[in-house]
Amino acid sequence: MTFEEFVAARLGALLRYATVLTFDPHHADDIVSEVLVRASTRWRRITRMDQPEAYVKRMIVNEFISARRRSARVVPMSHEQLDNAAAGVDPHAGLPDRDALMRHVSALPRRQRAVIALRYFEGHSVDEIADILGVRPSTVRVHASQALARLRMNVTTVGENR
Repeated sequence: MTFEEFVAARLGALLRYATVLTFDPHHADDIVSEVLVRASTRWRRITRMDQPEAYVKRMIVNEFISARRRSARVVPMSHEQLDNAAAGVDPHAGLPDRDALMRHVSALPRRQRAVIALRYFEGHSVDEIADILGVRPSTVRVHASQALARLRMNVTTVGENR
Protein backbone atom coordinates (compact mmCIF):
# COMPACT_ATOMS: atom_id res chain seq x y z
CA MET A 1 0.00 0.00 0.00
CA THR A 2 1.38 3.41 -0.93
CA PHE A 3 1.37 6.31 1.49
CA GLU A 4 -1.30 8.06 -0.58
CA GLU A 5 -3.53 4.97 -0.50
CA PHE A 6 -3.07 4.66 3.26
CA VAL A 7 -4.03 8.31 3.83
CA ALA A 8 -7.04 8.05 1.51
CA ALA A 9 -8.28 4.92 3.31
CA ARG A 10 -7.47 5.78 6.94
CA LEU A 11 -7.44 9.59 7.33
CA GLY A 12 -10.97 9.76 8.76
CA ALA A 13 -10.24 7.04 11.30
CA LEU A 14 -6.96 8.68 12.32
CA LEU A 15 -8.70 12.05 12.79
CA ARG A 16 -11.43 10.43 14.93
CA TYR A 17 -8.74 8.66 16.96
CA ALA A 18 -6.84 11.90 17.57
CA THR A 19 -10.07 13.75 18.37
CA VAL A 20 -10.93 11.22 21.08
CA LEU A 21 -7.48 11.82 22.59
CA THR A 22 -7.54 15.61 22.40
CA PHE A 23 -11.25 16.53 22.63
CA ASP A 24 -10.34 19.27 20.15
CA PRO A 25 -10.82 18.70 16.41
CA HIS A 26 -8.35 21.45 15.48
CA HIS A 27 -5.62 20.09 17.75
CA ALA A 28 -6.38 16.58 16.44
CA ASP A 29 -6.02 17.83 12.87
CA ASP A 30 -2.68 19.46 13.74
CA ILE A 31 -1.40 16.29 15.37
CA VAL A 32 -2.48 14.01 12.52
CA SER A 33 -1.04 16.40 9.91
CA GLU A 34 2.29 16.59 11.70
CA VAL A 35 2.45 12.81 12.18
CA LEU A 36 1.55 12.12 8.54
CA VAL A 37 4.26 14.49 7.31
CA ARG A 38 6.81 12.58 9.40
CA ALA A 39 5.35 9.21 8.39
CA SER A 40 5.54 10.07 4.69
CA THR A 41 9.31 10.40 4.88
CA ARG A 42 9.59 6.99 6.62
CA TRP A 43 6.79 5.22 4.78
CA ARG A 44 8.96 2.56 3.16
CA ARG A 45 10.29 1.50 6.57
CA ILE A 46 6.83 1.74 8.20
CA THR A 47 5.21 -0.53 5.60
CA ARG A 48 7.78 -3.24 6.30
CA MET A 49 6.26 -3.59 9.77
CA ASP A 50 3.37 -5.94 10.40
CA GLN A 51 0.91 -3.18 11.30
CA PRO A 52 1.66 0.22 9.77
CA GLU A 53 -1.58 1.73 11.07
CA ALA A 54 -0.72 0.73 14.64
CA TYR A 55 2.66 2.41 14.19
CA VAL A 56 1.02 5.62 12.95
CA LYS A 57 -1.44 5.53 15.86
CA ARG A 58 1.47 5.20 18.26
CA MET A 59 3.04 8.24 16.61
CA ILE A 60 -0.23 10.12 17.20
CA VAL A 61 -0.34 9.16 20.88
CA ASN A 62 3.31 10.13 21.33
CA GLU A 63 2.73 13.48 19.67
CA PHE A 64 -0.30 14.08 21.89
CA ILE A 65 1.63 13.25 25.05
CA SER A 66 4.82 15.05 24.06
CA ALA A 67 5.93 18.10 25.99
CA ARG A 68 5.92 20.19 22.83
CA ARG A 69 2.12 20.10 22.91
CA ARG A 70 1.70 21.04 26.57
CA SER A 71 1.44 24.72 25.71
CA ALA A 72 -1.34 24.09 23.19
CA ARG A 73 -4.68 25.66 24.05
CA VAL A 74 -7.47 23.14 24.64
CA VAL A 75 -10.84 24.14 23.24
CA PRO A 76 -13.77 22.13 24.65
CA MET A 77 -16.01 20.50 22.07
CA SER A 78 -19.77 20.62 21.85
CA HIS A 79 -21.89 17.45 21.39
CA GLU A 80 -22.27 18.16 17.69
CA GLN A 81 -18.55 18.70 17.08
CA LEU A 82 -17.59 15.51 18.91
CA ASP A 83 -20.34 13.51 17.19
CA ASN A 84 -19.27 14.77 13.75
CA ALA A 85 -15.55 14.32 14.34
CA ALA A 86 -15.81 10.94 16.06
CA ALA A 87 -18.91 9.54 14.39
CA GLY A 88 -19.81 6.17 15.84
CA VAL A 89 -16.94 5.86 18.32
CA ASP A 90 -18.54 7.38 21.41
CA PRO A 91 -19.97 4.55 23.55
CA HIS A 92 -21.35 7.12 26.02
CA ALA A 93 -23.47 9.05 23.50
CA GLY A 94 -26.77 8.00 25.13
CA LEU A 95 -25.83 8.73 28.74
CA PRO A 96 -27.60 11.62 30.44
CA ASP A 97 -24.41 12.86 32.11
CA ARG A 98 -22.35 12.64 28.93
CA ASP A 99 -21.21 16.28 29.06
CA ALA A 100 -19.98 15.92 32.62
CA LEU A 101 -18.21 12.66 31.78
CA MET A 102 -16.49 14.20 28.77
CA ARG A 103 -15.40 17.23 30.79
CA HIS A 104 -13.97 14.95 33.48
CA VAL A 105 -12.14 12.78 30.95
CA SER A 106 -10.73 15.85 29.19
CA ALA A 107 -9.41 17.12 32.56
CA LEU A 108 -7.35 13.98 33.18
CA PRO A 109 -3.57 14.15 32.75
CA ARG A 110 -2.53 13.33 29.18
CA ARG A 111 -1.24 9.80 29.80
CA GLN A 112 -4.33 8.85 31.81
CA ARG A 113 -6.57 10.33 29.12
CA ALA A 114 -4.65 8.39 26.45
CA VAL A 115 -5.09 5.15 28.41
CA ILE A 116 -8.83 5.77 28.86
CA ALA A 117 -9.27 6.66 25.17
CA LEU A 118 -7.30 3.64 23.99
CA ARG A 119 -9.07 1.25 26.37
CA TYR A 120 -12.68 2.42 26.28
CA PHE A 121 -12.99 4.21 22.94
CA GLU A 122 -10.60 2.12 20.84
CA GLY A 123 -11.10 -1.16 22.72
CA HIS A 124 -7.41 -2.06 23.10
CA SER A 125 -6.18 -4.51 25.71
CA VAL A 126 -3.73 -3.51 28.46
CA ASP A 127 -0.88 -5.20 26.57
CA GLU A 128 -1.78 -3.43 23.32
CA ILE A 129 -1.91 -0.07 25.11
CA ALA A 130 1.46 -0.77 26.71
CA ASP A 131 2.89 -1.46 23.27
CA ILE A 132 1.34 1.70 21.78
CA LEU A 133 2.59 3.90 24.63
CA GLY A 134 5.94 2.15 24.92
CA VAL A 135 5.48 1.34 28.61
CA ARG A 136 4.99 -1.78 30.73
CA PRO A 137 1.50 -3.25 31.18
CA SER A 138 1.73 -2.48 34.91
CA THR A 139 2.17 1.22 34.08
CA VAL A 140 -0.97 1.10 31.92
CA ARG A 141 -2.89 -0.53 34.78
CA VAL A 142 -1.70 2.18 37.20
CA HIS A 143 -2.75 4.98 34.81
CA ALA A 144 -6.12 3.31 34.21
CA SER A 145 -6.72 2.76 37.93
CA GLN A 146 -5.83 6.35 38.80
CA ALA A 147 -7.95 7.72 35.96
CA LEU A 148 -10.97 5.59 36.85
CA ALA A 149 -10.64 6.50 40.55
CA ARG A 150 -10.54 10.18 39.65
CA LEU A 151 -13.53 9.80 37.31
CA ARG A 152 -15.51 7.90 39.96
CA MET A 153 -14.74 10.60 42.51
CA ASN A 154 -15.86 13.34 40.11
CA VAL A 155 -19.00 11.49 39.06
CA THR A 156 -19.92 10.86 42.71
CA THR A 157 -19.39 14.56 43.45
CA VAL A 158 -21.59 15.54 40.49
CA GLY A 159 -24.32 13.16 41.68
CA GLU A 160 -24.23 14.55 45.22
CA ASN A 161 -24.60 18.13 43.95
CA ARG A 162 -27.97 17.44 42.31
